[in-house]
Amino acid sequence: MEASRDGYGRGLLKIADDRDVVVLDADLQDSTRSLQFGEKYPDRFFTMGIAEADMVCTGAGLATCGKKPFASSFACFLTRNAYDQIFVSVCYSKLNVKLVGSHAGLATGEDGPTAQEITDIATMRALPGMVVLVPADSVQTEKAVEALYRHIGPAYMRMSRAPVPALYDDSHNFEIGRGYVVREGADAVIFACGTMVSESLKAAEQLEKEGIRAAVVNISSIKPIDKSLVLEYASKTRAVVTSEDHSIIGGLGSAVQDVLNENDSLIPVQKVGVKDVFAESGKPGELYEKYGLSPGHIAAAVKRAVGKKALRQ
Repeated sequence: MEASRDGYGRGLLKIADDRDVVVLDADLQDSTRSLQFGEKYPDRFFTMGIAEADMVCTGAGLATCGKKPFASSFACFLTRNAYDQIFVSVCYSKLNVKLVGSHAGLATGEDGPTAQEITDIATMRALPGMVVLVPADSVQTEKAVEALYRHIGPAYMRMSRAPVPALYDDSHNFEIGRGYVVREGADAVIFACGTMVSESLKAAEQLEKEGIRAAVVNISSIKPIDKSLVLEYASKTRAVVTSEDHSIIGGLGSAVQDVLNENDSLIPVQKVGVKDVFAESGKPGELYEKYGLSPGHIAAAVKRAVGKKALRQ
């Protein structure tokens, strides 16, 4: 059991041999795990203080000089406090800046609704040219850092502090724009990201006992999204559920719907996520249950999708 953020620190060390890699943090380096890089390479590590907008602009400036900046903070501060700077200085300028937001979603728990960032996928996904990644565990996060290092251009990676079971090992090959099937099934498909991949696997196990075989697909690359994989499993199962620790507006569910709509698919999508509300402070598991993100709620959404399929047939 590890949080995805733990893989971030390891990933930064993997790319540290390149002297052009620099890391910035907004005084949260212990929490984001960028501190591991800072302790080993202090000459290439910049603590910017509680000033995400300044951090983003500094990262952009470093990028214009040929450096390869990774800038991290809590997702709520990074994507809300520095949105204009991300828009203009990074995306509009098409600069090679990697932005990393930790402690996202209701899994942030007791920190409360202002810290439980549930709109970042939507806002980052809307920015032209921005890559958006949501790894499912710490190993995939580590591998995603290496993929981001190889990618040239603006990118945002979302992380969580909630520990989740390991889904991948060191042999995992992460590719931007690719989805990963973690469980096969022919009756329905659950497209999930981040912490909700593990929750969706639990739901699939529950459904198996009831005779419903649900595939689980890890959409760790929200933008670009693996269109061919989405269409393949939507066509094969004809019953689609999306599962995300994020608002159901503008996130993974909307991205999957866009793919289906663009290809004239009439398959409806059942969205599991935060339903246009602010949550409250509480333990992650309790919040998942109250706000409809727990395995039981995912399983119920799958049953609805399978029921609608039967009616259409």
